[in-house]
Amino acid sequence: MHERASHHAASGWVGARSARLPACLTWKDHQATWSRASFGSTAAGDGDRLSRLAVHALRRAGLRGILQAGSAHLAADGDDVLTLGDVPHALLFPRLAAIVHHAGAGTSAAALRAAVPAVPVPVSADQPFWAGRLAALGAATDPIPFRGLTAERLADALDRVVKQQSYTQAAARAARHMASEDEAGRTLTAIQQLTCA
Repeated sequence: MHERASHHAASGWVGARSARLPACLTWKDHQATWSRASFGSTAAGDGDRLSRLAVHALRRAGLRGILQAGSAHLAADGDDVLTLGDVPHALLFPRLAAIVHHAGAGTSAAALRAAVPAVPVPVSADQPFWAGRLAALGAATDPIPFRGLTAERLADALDRVVKQQSYTQAAARAARHMASEDEAGRTLTAIQQLTCA
């Protein structure tokens, strides 16, 4: 929690989930070759083009991929690509080598908690800020602005983030730091101080 005189801010709270991964995700193969691509809720439309672009980039980087449909309605078929709908990040992300995402606050935090490096592709709003923070931590490549996204740029970034261990090490450091925080407890203390004052 970061504090100023009368302001209290807490990072995200994470609760336990009992959901399961879809049966198609058997994880028979080593996780280091699977990556996930999605552009969240802010990249609606143009799903066919984005799907082709993501699949081309994954294959060029030598990775198998999971496309999460999202608002862009990503979809692809193949032995090296799966398409999924909604799956809890906490279940899916720790099984991946890299995560391509829009750099929303929630997805950025979930990637860090999972200790998985990212390729941020910010679309709008606060996403460029979070993409920059991930890169500054060393847990992500430099952001690729959505408007400048190409299969080649995405493939190069995926190749770097998977092969250069410094990204994974930085994501692991961030995950350890986040796991040590008691944001709910600190928030409860702040509320008690405000209501009992």
